[in-house]
Amino acid sequence: MASRHLARSVALQTLYQWDFADKPSAILPALLEHTREEFGNKADEEGFAQHIIDNVVENLEAIDALINQYAPDWPVEQLTGIDRSILRMGVSELKYDTTIPPKVAINESIELAKTFGGPSSGKFVNGVLGAMYKDMVSGGEVDEKKEKQKEEAAKEAKE
Repeated sequence: MASRHLARSVALQTLYQWDFADKPSAILPALLEHTREEFGNKADEEGFAQHIIDNVVENLEAIDALINQYAPDWPVEQLTGIDRSILRMGVSELKYDTTIPPKVAINESIELAKTFGGPSSGKFVNGVLGAMYKDMVSGGEVDEKKEKQKEEAAKEAKE
């Protein structure tokens, strides 16, 4: 498993526990440390999980508002805890982290939903984040041509 994917899994499980405990910020460091220990020392070498968690917590209100906007039939409070945490991470990466390509944010969220969520979680996450991405493109927040060029450059660099 790639280290960033594993770090996302660590961040997801930490955010899930934090949400389940009614979001007390004081326990986040201990939750993250415990989850890292469960996955071993190699789970988050670059602090990527911490970066994700910080981004979600910092933008939580705006993230939840976006989830409510793009999933109006499923208010944030009514989502399962795991789907809520996955969507929060996905929206966070999609809207508030310029270092993550949008399609990577969406694909990683879908994979987490398939792994940790219920039978329809992957489709649900894909629908919400896909609609958000489409609006970002039409609103000029994302330049699809530049994103495709970045993807092609990344593929060439791997070869």
